[in-house]
Amino acid sequence: MRVFSSIDELRHTLDALKRQGRTVGLVPTMGYLHAGHMELGARARAENDIVVVSIFVNPLQFGPAEDLSRYPRDLERDAAMLKQAGVNFLFSPGVEDMYPQPMLTVVDVPDLGHELEGAVRPGHFAGVATVVNKLFNIVQPQTAYFGEKDYQQVVIIKRMVDDLAVPVRVISVPTVRDADGLALSSRNVYLSEAERRAAVIVPQTLDEAERLVAGGLTDPAELEAKLTAFLSREPLAKPEVVAVRDASTLQPVASIKEPVVVALFVRLGSTRLLDNRVVGGNRVSGGRGLPGKGVTR
Repeated sequence: MRVFSSIDELRHTLDALKRQGRTVGLVPTMGYLHAGHMELGARARAENDIVVVSIFVNPLQFGPAEDLSRYPRDLERDAAMLKQAGVNFLFSPGVEDMYPQPMLTVVDVPDLGHELEGAVRPGHFAGVATVVNKLFNIVQPQTAYFGEKDYQQVVIIKRMVDDLAVPVRVISVPTVRDADGLALSSRNVYLSEAERRAAVIVPQTLDEAERLVAGGLTDPAELEAKLTAFLSREPLAKPEVVAVRDASTLQPVASIKEPVVVALFVRLGSTRLLDNRVVGGNRVSGGRGLPGKGVTR
């Protein structure tokens, strides 16, 4: 596996391979890798000749009071995992490589990015869309792979690709979970032992959503209220977002007739956990598949 920090060197190497007809898949990450990231890499490896994994802790998507400075980092460990997994190239730029001058250009999808998690983290999704668009421009992959745990992010990236005619096919990959159902996340390392035990309330709340909708509940406001009450059974869990939205557009719905996504954003101590599940409309995903097309150009 080759490791790059220089944009120009990576581009030069990839351009030569593309002229040979090789296909390229990109897995954008912020590092501190886990089995969920490895699943993205395995999917990319199965569908492309060359796999590029990027590791970049992007300052644009962190607010002033968020955890940029303490976000977990272990590049040596991550590189060893990627090499073992058969990844071809690791792109690990520094902030000075990605942003050699202050960024005056921002990519934003405000109708999708300023609500749900975006309402709690103002500017977050503009930072995400900007760095992902820049990574697409640097690597110019045919396909890019994102985990469905970050459901809102995937919807936003797919819309950005559509709106800007970016020639990248966006593939969403189902959430990988621990044995007790908790979605794998780099931020899980922040949880204390007590908080980690309490965190199981998050996937249990999604199980409860599935049970309620399967039992005939169709009022989204009632479902949100019941799920908020369910979460309150765990005193360490502080729900910041409990929302039922259209699974494809993230817009509010009047009734649960078509598939909806139940989106949770829950704080345990200083750690925020994201999770979701698509339910209703003859579809119960349990996290298995995000509606909406991947874009092919």
